[in-house]
Amino acid sequence: MKKFFALFLFISLFSAALFADYNSFGIPDSSEIRSHLRETWFEAPLEVVRMNKPEVKANLIGQKFQVRLEETEDYFSILVAPFATIDVEVFSDKGRRKIKQDVYPGDAPGSWILVRDKKTGKPIKIIYYFASDSDVFVQFSPYGNSSVGDFVIYNCYASKGVITGLPFERYYSASFAEVCKWTEKMLPWEYTRIYRDGYHASLQMINVIREHLPEITLEEDACYDEEYRSVYITTGKERPLNESDKKRLILSGAGFLKWIGDGIVEPLNGVLLKREPLIYETVRYKPTGFQGILSENYDISFSLDWVRNLATAIVSVRSHRTYRFNNSGVDVTIEPFCSELTSEGIKNLAGFIPNTGYSCKYLKALLYVLAATESESFYFAAIREVDKSRNPEVKVFNNCAAFFPYFDSNGNFKIVVFKDGSEMTFEKFYNLYSKDFVFLTRCACTENFHPFSLLEY
Repeated sequence: MKKFFALFLFISLFSAALFADYNSFGIPDSSEIRSHLRETWFEAPLEVVRMNKPEVKANLIGQKFQVRLEETEDYFSILVAPFATIDVEVFSDKGRRKIKQDVYPGDAPGSWILVRDKKTGKPIKIIYYFASDSDVFVQFSPYGNSSVGDFVIYNCYASKGVITGLPFERYYSASFAEVCKWTEKMLPWEYTRIYRDGYHASLQMINVIREHLPEITLEEDACYDEEYRSVYITTGKERPLNESDKKRLILSGAGFLKWIGDGIVEPLNGVLLKREPLIYETVRYKPTGFQGILSENYDISFSLDWVRNLATAIVSVRSHRTYRFNNSGVDVTIEPFCSELTSEGIKNLAGFIPNTGYSCKYLKALLYVLAATESESFYFAAIREVDKSRNPEVKVFNNCAAFFPYFDSNGNFKIVVFKDGSEMTFEKFYNLYSKDFVFLTRCACTENFHPFSLLEY
């Protein structure tokens, strides 16, 4: 009896130790299951694999996985997918009701996929899904006697073709924790090490802004100056107001961002930001160039100047020092990606372009990285649009927005977008500006956020 108890205790401690690393990542681990699938699934010919029926297996702590085959025209894949339940609506003569359905999603956290070539049977890559968002994953491909790794975030490669020095077959039975340990200094894991409860100030600001949105009326060229007067941004002259407008916030898109900034600085120094420093020019164009000639008569960098100066003003108030945009550190200039996956294959990314920003095509991936590496920050955004109906093309910064990227308590990535006195989905923003560029300036979130309201006066 004592021997039995000792054996049971040893097995329990061994199992706990074996899964300690996995538990720290919070995802199911199929490494023990995969260690027995090499001959029958991973290296067997396709004709043999087709004879294997989908089977459900459990790891040492009872977590279930389904092993199955999926085929496309050129490839076939062996999936080891974790168990999950989803709500499904069922319609009958008794009405509509929800039932729980068991599923084994191939792109859920903990999923593992081996992709093989249909003609040769040779392995192409192994994919590890570990994030709540299936557009974020790592994959490994054979490279001679070694293997190379890719780190993918929303079709953007944060690392591409990194030689690991490990045989490809090691990944057949490797746990995700082992993969992280082996590639700790090779792949940018810091881009996805998120803090699920680290966005309190972000959420506070988002909720406060939402509460005040019904008070806002959108008007061109409108903001409030340091004396709480409704003024024209371009001239600083006071705007005439109707009686019905005296209890509403009259703001343009740029004035709306200033109102957010005012909600940060007023609790600190008791006054709103001054208008004039916010329109200071931050870009000098070549006088003989088309953009330079155009800038003599038109303010083609308006929103770029505005978001740079606005973020700089907030930093200055917080630090009790006077900064200019070029020494305040507010410009976002990071370049976390080397290439992108497009419909035409993998292409190099242009990255950050001075005084232009980033292509909107990979803005979501960029904000994902920023949310992970600069938690509790939000971003003022200037949008550079191009009028291609003219020759030469006219490039102008007119519009602006504010982005609040964060991870919720379940690890899901979210982006809240405020623009022109209202909230919109990131998908709508992307549809509007997918062919344009976005320049970002950073600003730290705060729980001491109190934007002024005319309803309080």
